Amino acid sequence: MEEVYLDNSATTMAYECVGDIVRKVMCKDYGNPSSMHAKGVEAEQYIKEAKETFAKLLKVKDKEIFFTSGGTESDNLALRGAAHANQRAGKHLITSAIEHPAIINTMRHLEEEGFRVTYLPVDRYGRIKLEALKEALCEDTILVSVMYVNNEVGSVQPIQEAASIVKAYNKNILFHVDAVQGFGKYRIYPGKLKVDLCSVSGHKIHGPKGTGVLYIGENVKIKPIVYGGEQQKNVRSGTENVPGIAGLSLAAKTIYQDLDVKVAKMRSLKKHFIEGVGGIEDTTIHGLYDETSAPHIISVGFAGIRSEVLLHALEEKGIYVSSGSACASNHPQVSGVLRGIGARQEFLDATLRFSMSEFTTLQEIDYTLDTLYNIVPRLRKYTRR
Repeated sequence: MEEVYLDNSATTMAYECVGDIVRKVMCKDYGNPSSMHAKGVEAEQYIKEAKETFAKLLKVKDKEIFFTSGGTESDNLALRGAAHANQRAGKHLITSAIEHPAIINTMRHLEEEGFRVTYLPVDRYGRIKLEALKEALCEDTILVSVMYVNNEVGSVQPIQEAASIVKAYNKNILFHVDAVQGFGKYRIYPGKLKVDLCSVSGHKIHGPKGTGVLYIGENVKIKPIVYGGEQQKNVRSGTENVPGIAGLSLAAKTIYQDLDVKVAKMRSLKKHFIEGVGGIEDTTIHGLYDETSAPHIISVGFAGIRSEVLLHALEEKGIYVSSGSACASNHPQVSGVLRGIGARQEFLDATLRFSMSEFTTLQEIDYTLDTLYNIVPRLRKYTRR
């Protein structure tokens, strides 16, 4: 088999229709949406339609949709913007210990600025402990941020329950969700979930890289982190990336078409893969792997083999996987997520993430399993020597 791409949590192949519309807007409908002439109005229409698309998918108002350069910027704008805008009410923030680096590193930066952060522990499946959340809330708390789906082990957080706890304590505490790995796999409705801020990334849903969305509830106070020409109500200045926004909008529409069928297919492939990989000695699946977990992420520990070694051995066979968060891959280190869930020592540097998309096939999964059955024992034998 020429290529098997199982790193969809890092990035996805864009839909062909997305590539087509991006090129069209770049090369034909290329006006600046702030220009008052027809070319600008034409460009502005793409932004208007994209806002309508996301408002409909999230069941929110058009004016609550803001476009960014991706999940990282959306997370930064949500956390830094909300923290600075609301710091007179308090300087205490809460998040989980296994968030994406876009959250963890932003929180650390806010700590340097004088904010106090509580990092909630998680259980062995990667779910936040709700009792710990209750205990962490205090009069000084102004913001809680919890991801929808963990990007490494696929745990799905109890967002609605957590947000309800927060709002019952103080309705003015803001609740942010990093939905980068959840959007396009689940139907996410901020109003129903009692969520004030929600981050989405384009390149995780077969859209263009460098595109993202931040839902900001209309009553949320937030300060910009980018200053300029006051585009997007002065919340996010800078000429809008119209080609990217058009592609992002089309990707969002497309991924939610027949969503249940797509998710069912991925769940079936995930079950098949887990049953197969379980036949290899000294392996473990991190997190839950039933229908309460994400349909597309599988984290597998292979005792006795460094993850980097196994990753490149698979690459030689045309199989592309990840050893953790792609955003941290340039700085190899033991996963904070694996430590957070209490993974055994022998798996901390011996775990790979396999992540699927709607395009993954049974043949690709079987080829990957056959390859693992062949190379894992050989690598272990080599390592023991």
